Amino acid sequence: MGDGLVECHSGSEYAEQPTALQWEGQRLEIKAVLAQWRTPEGKCFRVRAAGGREFELFYGERSAEWRISLK
Repeated sequence: MGDGLVECHSGSEYAEQPTALQWEGQRLEIKAVLAQWRTPEGKCFRVRAAGGREFELFYGERSAEWRISLK
């Protein structure tokens, strides 16, 4: 798991839908959101990025930080 930068669409609240992420120095466009759920700590997404790799993204609402893990 690593800290990373996530670009997202935000409407009425922050981080409604991730659109791209930074992984190992590369910007990867998110092609599909496969699942999304909420925990008491924040928002979680399972996404498929360009090239077919899948990631889990977690946005900690208290810490205002993203965590990214490759699945």
